[in-house]
Amino acid sequence: MSLLDTSPRHAVPAAAPAAESTLHRLLERVAGRDPGAVALVDAAGEVTHAELHRRANRLAHHLRALGVGLETPVAVLLERTAYLPVSLLAVLKAGGAYLPLDITLPPARLRYMLADARVPLLLTDGPPGPPGAPS
Repeated sequence: MSLLDTSPRHAVPAAAPAAESTLHRLLERVAGRDPGAVALVDAAGEVTHAELHRRANRLAHHLRALGVGLETPVAVLLERTAYLPVSLLAVLKAGGAYLPLDITLPPARLRYMLADARVPLLLTDGPPGPPGAPS
């Protein structure tokens, strides 16, 4: 076997994945089958699939109202709580692309990353303004 093997079993499909196979569509199907099942757990408790999508849909509508659309980058700077997956899912449902930011990074590094990525929106549970700005 050579590194340049052209056999069909090594071929990469040329077609893009169907819209129904996106992450948020797959999760919606799971929620439709068992909406009461636990989707995530954090220190505050359990969140069911139905509640996860209810929260994400509410935030996604708000994001759309703020102008988030197809592939709009949205920075997400949140602690590892239920708000994090809700926010990531909401960005996807709004059509955007999320840029996850690590809350442990120094403020100067976060400001650089935000400026470099040119994100129009930052989702966070901290004070308003750029990271490291006076509150």
